[in-house]
Amino acid sequence: MSQGVNGDGEPVKLVYVMGAGHSGSTILGITLGNCEGFVYAGELEEWLMSPERSRWGAADRQQFWSAVRARVQGAEALFGGEANRCLERSSAALRPDLWRRRRRMRPLYGRVAGELIRAVADVAQARYVVDTSHFPLRARELRRLAGVELYLIHLVRDQRAVVASNTRELSPHEVAEIRWRKLTMNVKLWLTQLLAIETFVTHPRERRLFVRHEDFLEDPSGVTRQILDMLGSPAELPDLQSLAVGAPLQGNQLIRSQSVAIRAASSHRPPQDTATRLAQAVWAPLLSRLRPAAKPAARARQRSVSREPATSEPPTPAHSR
Repeated sequence: MSQGVNGDGEPVKLVYVMGAGHSGSTILGITLGNCEGFVYAGELEEWLMSPERSRWGAADRQQFWSAVRARVQGAEALFGGEANRCLERSSAALRPDLWRRRRRMRPLYGRVAGELIRAVADVAQARYVVDTSHFPLRARELRRLAGVELYLIHLVRDQRAVVASNTRELSPHEVAEIRWRKLTMNVKLWLTQLLAIETFVTHPRERRLFVRHEDFLEDPSGVTRQILDMLGSPAELPDLQSLAVGAPLQGNQLIRSQSVAIRAASSHRPPQDTATRLAQAVWAPLLSRLRPAAKPAARARQRSVSREPATSEPPTPAHSR
């Protein structure tokens, strides 16, 4: 069993990106993966379904995951979707009938998850492993692991954009399917937000950070620096216009490329979706109170200036300037 980078016994630092799917975790993971000492592993919960290969990628990506597979022993009993259904997916929180199965599965799941994370770090010779699996319940399982130090990033994107991303492939003529998909997505978003907020606020404050996807796009360098500071990493910021994708196991279509670029965007107009806006409105005041939260540098400077005490000295007359 791998005990850490180069077998030195130091705990591997796991950066877990939690939140709803289609929230921008892939580009955030790629960005962090380009920092020194980091490896972007993608959605690691998929490993039990495809342990020896990345969904997309050239031979070197497949070799990477084959090397990881060779370092994880006795995982065969968990292959398939049972662990995901019983322990990781948010819907498991609503299934008391799975309690006994979860209890039996948890010891093996924990051992395999720990070995997998350490194996990824070992093969990549990295200190920080970035896992973008999303599920809040998986985060709860991972923070039980010995030899793994969990850092939590709660990533949130405007819910209207999340719903639109999940219905993008549908034709405008599929009205009934679009409405049904939007309804089910809003229900899933409610459950995911509830579990994610509870998981976030119960995690140690010094090892958690709330990030809005829109803030990351507005100031990718500044938000990335805040994440690195939270992790205690002295790594330099990567070149945002030339980011190597690496060898992630799973993610969105960005991982099909060898490299990607990211440029700061100052404004984002969410899709028009009144139903989703009203259905998810309850979360806005709760999310605004989550701390610590990463903020774009310009906005942070504005807040700092607005909080400075007013000077007690009278203004200088204009004619004497």
